[in-house]
Amino acid sequence: MTRKQKRLSIIGGGVSFIIAAVFLVMFAFGQAVAYFYMPSDLTKTTVEPGTRIRLGGENSVKRGEGTTVSFVVTDGSATVPVSYTGILPDLFREGQGVVTEGVFDATTHTFMADSVLAKHDENYMPKEVADRLKEQGLWQHGGEEAAAGATQ
Repeated sequence: MTRKQKRLSIIGGGVSFIIAAVFLVMFAFGQAVAYFYMPSDLTKTTVEPGTRIRLGGENSVKRGEGTTVSFVVTDGSATVPVSYTGILPDLFREGQGVVTEGVFDATTHTFMADSVLAKHDENYMPKEVADRLKEQGLWQHGGEEAAAGATQ
C-alpha cells in the first residue's frame, strides 16, 4: 500500500464512522420525541394510539383516592381531562400553567399522564433579593406580588 492509499483508507474509515454515529444519534432522537399539543389541537388532529405527547395549558384540579389525581387542562377554547398517579410538584395548584407528558386515549378522550411539570410565575424573585432592592430604593413594579411568591 502506498502512502496515498493509506491516507485515503484512514479518511474513508473516519468518514464512515462519523456517518454511522450521526445515524445512531438521529435514530435515538427520533424515538424520544414527544410533540407538544394544546387541548384545542387535540380536537383538530388525530393522535395515533400509544404515541407519547405533551399536553399544556391551565389546570383545574379534582383529587382522587390515594396518589391518583384527576384534573382538566384547558387553553380557553377546549378542555382535556387528565389522570395522573404520583406525587405532584409543589407549584401545582388550581389555575396554574401545567405541561404533562403521557399518552392520549382518543376513545375516552382522556390523557393518561406519567409526568407533570408546573409552571412558575415569571415575576418570581427571591425574598432576600427583593428586600435588598427595597433597602437600596431600587424596587420598582411588580414588587409585592413577586416577593410574595418567594414566601409561598
